[in-house]
Amino acid sequence: MLGFCFVGKGKIFLLGIVVLDSDRLFDTIEELVLHHSPSGVEGEIDRLLMNRFTALGVEVFQDRAGNIIAKIPGQNSERAIAITAHKDEIGGIVKAVGGQGRLEIRKLGGSFPWVYGEGVVDLLGDRQTISGILCFGSRHVSHESPQKAQQEDAPVRWEDAWVETKCTLAELAAAGVRPGTRMVVGKHRKRPLRLKDYIASYTLDNKASVAILLMLAEQLKTPVVDTYLVASAKEEVGAIGALYFTQNQYLDALIALEICPLSSEYLIEDSAAPVLLSQDGYGLYDEGLNWELRQAAAVKGIPVQLAAITSFGSDASIAMKFGHVPRAACLSFPTQNTHGYEIAHLEAIANCLRILNTYCQIEFE
Repeated sequence: MLGFCFVGKGKIFLLGIVVLDSDRLFDTIEELVLHHSPSGVEGEIDRLLMNRFTALGVEVFQDRAGNIIAKIPGQNSERAIAITAHKDEIGGIVKAVGGQGRLEIRKLGGSFPWVYGEGVVDLLGDRQTISGILCFGSRHVSHESPQKAQQEDAPVRWEDAWVETKCTLAELAAAGVRPGTRMVVGKHRKRPLRLKDYIASYTLDNKASVAILLMLAEQLKTPVVDTYLVASAKEEVGAIGALYFTQNQYLDALIALEICPLSSEYLIEDSAAPVLLSQDGYGLYDEGLNWELRQAAAVKGIPVQLAAITSFGSDASIAMKFGHVPRAACLSFPTQNTHGYEIAHLEAIANCLRILNTYCQIEFE
């Protein structure tokens, strides 16, 4: 590790330059992606995260809302900040169990059936995970069949789709598949793909950000203030975990790690430069906190993109809107196909880690 000095308002800090192995980052994200975590049924990823944080030797616990929280003691324990990355993923939820093993599905979070396409999905039963096929119906049909409209007039809706299991009602009951059972893309379809300097996968939102939390827990030794690294629960259905945590823990600031949608309506480049948000669908972020993060990025020589976006929310903007935190920010990495088969630059993800590692070691006045 190399080091250099940063001088800020009379204070000098020795900051490390951490060289990240992109292969290791990819492997960490892959491991997280392959642990299912639909909102509210997050036990599979919970066990992994508890083991990973414990192995790093940091204090870790799970609260009553399901958040996994690692605490890094600071030089000043009278103040605290939190960095969140939600561990839940979007998917589907069983509405009804029909005859011949056919299940009616509705969305869980911002999911669309046409994004997943026909193919294998996993149903997380109470006692057993079973696989089924997300179906849209045959294509060799006329206007006498409802599937014809999907070819010509309208996108596939969850009401038009179903999951075929070929199980009997007794077999589904034995597995614990019932109304309320979560559905996610099958694991073999979720395995990430490396595209040169990019990673492509389902659920980079927000498993790539959770990977940042794990690496930050490994690298961050003496932050200026107490720092909570929160793998938050049930973000995709209303930031439920983050709201519970921020209601019960006093914080000076909350920073959410997120994906940032790439679209022609936003002037964001598909590059290694992270994005700081000024506004999203829930309201404004704190400009003072954004300025501090920009200063931390400047110390590292990392360019930062700025954006105001819509149809988006984060743990931070929702917690700030409800008055749970005085200051909030969202640091994100540009991502294609958000809430689908997502593509992000590995260096953009790594740069978010570098910025946060630096930020936590600078005392701003």
